[in-house]
Amino acid sequence: MEKRILGYVRYIDSILAESSIQDVESLKKEHLVQLSFFQHERLIHLIVTITFAILEMFAMMMCVLSFSLGVMALAIAILILLLPYIRHYYILENQVQKMYVQYDKILEKMEGRNTLQHH
Repeated sequence: MEKRILGYVRYIDSILAESSIQDVESLKKEHLVQLSFFQHERLIHLIVTITFAILEMFAMMMCVLSFSLGVMALAIAILILLLPYIRHYYILENQVQKMYVQYDKILEKMEGRNTLQHH
């Protein structure tokens, strides 16, 4: 998913860098579809990340209350899983925020085109 969202954001940036876009309306619609996919992915990863963070807190509390190697191993295992989830969620969150900015730029291009058509 990381590769997909990073590639998509670069793709839209390259389109927005062009002086004129052939079909801005189609670009806007497609961008909204992709944005909704990535927002859903972001929500799912937020839920998973929060779940793992809660599990890690419980495992750490169990370590403090009744230390055993098994509980310590569990806490370490959950932490090892939690860190990549945090990183992945961070990337999704930042890229979705960039997609919002891209959407605003698409709207600006549409307004510029509409202004030109009326003159």
